[in-house]
Amino acid sequence: MSQTDRPLREIKSFGRRDGRPLSKKQKHLYDTLLPDLALPTDEPLSATSLFGDERPLWLEIGFGGSEHLIRRARLNPDIGLIGAEPFIDGVAKALTGISDNNLKNVRLHADDIRQVLPNFGEAAFERVFILFPDPWPKRRQQKRRLIQPAFLDELARAMKPGAALRFATDVKSYANEALWRFLQHGAFEWTAENAADWRDQPEDHEPTRYQLKKLGDCEPVWLEFIRT
Repeated sequence: MSQTDRPLREIKSFGRRDGRPLSKKQKHLYDTLLPDLALPTDEPLSATSLFGDERPLWLEIGFGGSEHLIRRARLNPDIGLIGAEPFIDGVAKALTGISDNNLKNVRLHADDIRQVLPNFGEAAFERVFILFPDPWPKRRQQKRRLIQPAFLDELARAMKPGAALRFATDVKSYANEALWRFLQHGAFEWTAENAADWRDQPEDHEPTRYQLKKLGDCEPVWLEFIRT
């Protein structure tokens, strides 16, 4: 059974999961490359099991068109980069980038990270990126947003003390809610010292296709945290 056919527990996401039909090349990569890169869903996960050594692990949750994911992987070949994305279009773009750049340091979960995050051991990740996650802008939908107490419990467990987390959104209500939830949780320290720290794009950031569309209701807000 191919990755496109394999059933997984459904977790609702904002927008469509499929989108435009895949090109012939993308379909080929989905069928041939993704099985080699896909995270096992029913066994413990670690740097050793995924990459054969004890390299540091980074995690990008919801990598969209994979621009940021691919650049990070190219610039950090000694890092194991885990990417999770439920949308087929985004996974196909990531597979193309991995193939074109001959990247060996990326593993993918073609669905919601909440399905596999519990399979990682404690203190597994040294860096986490959550860039422009599903906004669920309507008030009745906001309970579906990723940043919820149970998710932060699991994320905190999987991050090393001192690990860095970057959250970005261009939806004002989500920025306010996410900051409040991170601070209420207690395992994350906000590193901002002045307004520029959340208003200015970080120097090492790779703009994403979604970000450049400017679909939100505010300029991007950048929240940086340290796992205490």
